[in-house]
Amino acid sequence: MMISFTDFNKNKLEIGLYVVSTPIGNLSDISFRAIDVLNRSDFIICEDTRVSKKLLEKYKIKNKLISNHKFNEKKNLRKFLDLLKSDKIISLISDAGTPCVSDPGSILVNEAIKENIKIFSVPGPSSATAAFSVSGFTGKYFFYGFFPEKKSELENDFKKLINLNSSIIFFISAKKFDKKKSEIRKYFSNRKLVICKEITKLYEEYIRFDVNDIDNININLKGEITLVFSPLASDNENFLNEDDKKKIKKLIKKSSIKDIIKIISKKKKISKKEIYNFCLDIKNEI
Repeated sequence: MMISFTDFNKNKLEIGLYVVSTPIGNLSDISFRAIDVLNRSDFIICEDTRVSKKLLEKYKIKNKLISNHKFNEKKNLRKFLDLLKSDKIISLISDAGTPCVSDPGSILVNEAIKENIKIFSVPGPSSATAAFSVSGFTGKYFFYGFFPEKKSELENDFKKLINLNSSIIFFISAKKFDKKKSEIRKYFSNRKLVICKEITKLYEEYIRFDVNDIDNININLKGEITLVFSPLASDNENFLNEDDKKKIKKLIKKSSIKDIIKIISKKKKISKKEIYNFCLDIKNEI
């Protein structure tokens, strides 16, 4: 059955604060419900009005935007709460993704809870879940957020995470990534890493490698990137390192994938699927 915007408009929208997820890159990644709620909001609280206008203009949403970022979030708090108490429908959005997840908004949500204001979730895109879904890792994951600014805080937190046997997700600016390579290698050397760049955008790319090989990785990164670390490698599990990959690149010219899997997995207990996938990648490049 086809669903149209008019189906949503039949339902009355309750007074309250709506935490609305917006696209993380591709503007088409927005739900019908999100568009409907934004259309019917009295005010839309956003980070940067210039960024949010692009999305709203695409979907012909003309509601009033109010800027709310980390520098004025506390100052604006009382004004927003008063608007909500005057029976206004207010939507909270971020520049990209889900508000309050490494983005402004949690202060307003917490105060709204204290003052018994109704809060509604309009879920949607999130860089963390998008990155994990294509990482190839399974099981649990721990979302940290942005890398700490202070080195002492970073090392203190990394020491706590070093033995966490789950995937770990970080946000980091591309400019800081190269500067943090030594800390990443020091604390996460027994894991694999996926660098997720430009998720859902034109130059979307995922770079996968063993953390021990991080110094050999030279890539052009811009903006903010998402890092997904694998769970800890168990005693009987190994990963393809740079030496293994070089060997496979030589073998691929004269051996079958089946033979390469036998050769590589004979000495190391590496997943046959991992070897197979790497062989396919090499063949596609040739």
